[in-house]
Amino acid sequence: MNRIFSGMQPTRQLHLGNYLGALRNWVDLQNSYECIFCVVDLHALTIDQDSEVLRNNIREVAAAYIAAGIDPDKNILFNQSVVPGHAELSWILSCHTPLGWLNRMTQFKEKAGKQKDMANLGLYAYPTLMAADILLYKATHVPVGEDQKQHLELARDIAGAFNRRYETEFFPLPEPQILGEATRVMSLRDGKKKMSKSDESEYSRINMTDDADTIAQKIRKAKTDPEPLPETVTELEARPEADNLVTIYGALAGQSREQVLAQFAGAQFSDFKKSLVDLSVDKLAPITSRMKELLGDKAEIDRLLKKGGERAAAIAEKNLNDVKDIIGLLRP
Repeated sequence: MNRIFSGMQPTRQLHLGNYLGALRNWVDLQNSYECIFCVVDLHALTIDQDSEVLRNNIREVAAAYIAAGIDPDKNILFNQSVVPGHAELSWILSCHTPLGWLNRMTQFKEKAGKQKDMANLGLYAYPTLMAADILLYKATHVPVGEDQKQHLELARDIAGAFNRRYETEFFPLPEPQILGEATRVMSLRDGKKKMSKSDESEYSRINMTDDADTIAQKIRKAKTDPEPLPETVTELEARPEADNLVTIYGALAGQSREQVLAQFAGAQFSDFKKSLVDLSVDKLAPITSRMKELLGDKAEIDRLLKKGGERAAAIAEKNLNDVKDIIGLLRP
């Protein structure tokens, strides 16, 4: 069976975009692949973290995985930092990665901005750690969003370079999986910006911990335009806020944008938003409720992460030892 590796950072709260763009797809993938789902807490260290908040966020992301439908018994679910092989393989791969490859990574340029000389090395080397995350388990497929596709291409380049250098086929070249129409859920306040954990406005996103009243309030306040919903997707795409709400509705309902417009074309946003509120609450409330239940027993979440970490470490240790043998590191 092919192997999936994917993960999310425990930075702030997961939101609707994380669920529709990734997490919901993972739930489906677990029926067809051997899956390793990771809370990538080492990646979270590229920005300043409060230690207690970080610990709570790690548990919250793990709870979101389980509440959304990830089975921690069927799959491997753990937090990245408990397996030292991630950091160790990252160093080995860093020594096989030309600086020119990293210099092409657009996400570092976007996040560092004009202060790149003050950015930390971790932010710059982030893609090499991501490659190590994937290759440590010899994953064959990686579900990614558009913003991470370039990093996955780099992981493929690193794997290929390693294989050529040592005349081996040890690392598979992981294939990207970009799934579903709602891979890019946009801000509720600006249809041209991606929904983000870091947006200052809480009304820009629906958090996975939001209760029904909060979800309803955020949708009612979502930015729209004065025109009724159009009849065609072509017309819709010229109206980013309208397009975003229709896309969200379609993703939650399992419908295409064409199907949503066939139902709501000509409707005013006040009416459409009522339907979107009802649908959102129906789909998200059970997840929120399950998350709260899980977070009420932190010891159980820790137990599940420990168990998953032990399973992950068994795979990682074998593969890392093989890498060391291939490159000539002595293991007395």
